[in-house]
Amino acid sequence: MSAAFDFVFGLDAREGFHFTQIQDLGQKRRTRVSDSHTINLPTLIPPIGDKRFRHAPPWRVPVIVVVMGVTGAGKTTIGALLAQRLDWEFVDADSFHSPANVEKIRLGIPLDDADRAPWLRSLRQAMEGWGAERKNVVLACSALKRSYRDELYIADETRFVYLKGSYDLIYQRLRQRHGHFASEKILASQFATLEEPDNAITVRVDRSEDEIVADIMQALGADHGHSGQ
Repeated sequence: MSAAFDFVFGLDAREGFHFTQIQDLGQKRRTRVSDSHTINLPTLIPPIGDKRFRHAPPWRVPVIVVVMGVTGAGKTTIGALLAQRLDWEFVDADSFHSPANVEKIRLGIPLDDADRAPWLRSLRQAMEGWGAERKNVVLACSALKRSYRDELYIADETRFVYLKGSYDLIYQRLRQRHGHFASEKILASQFATLEEPDNAITVRVDRSEDEIVADIMQALGADHGHSGQ
């Protein structure tokens, strides 16, 4: 690990890094990490109330990391793995869609702003609730437009991570996936809607899941003041 980690969190090499198992990883629903065990890697971001990190530069906890991007970019897979590595809760924003929205997506009908508005309000309310409960959460959410990210942004608590990939790469991935309701038409619509963030932590998705998550963790550790809108 880099010296930046030691500076940001004042880590001791003897402190453990908590790994957990994600329950029902493939399911589109809220998931709580559990069953942790410890190996000798440094903890990247301190659990709330962990006194070992009382001398570290302050995070305004709780922190909500929004893993964003178009359908097929790997938001659920990367978000769940990141939550596992951080020993945080993982939530998939797809579980907040109304049945009507899910049906439109299943039929290949792109969602418009009117469809997304109540979905974004529900997400915002959930995020405020997590903050009130002092939870650290990784949220997988498309967050395609700046206005959507503005709706989700809570000052000093929200970090956006953008999973960036070409249309051709992500289209090929979607063709190989089973059980996902998005279609090529939905993908094309999302690329047309996408407004790439200016200041988010941006990682390319043409690498292994472990490499992507490692880059995100390093960026989160080095950039504890980032908003990423």
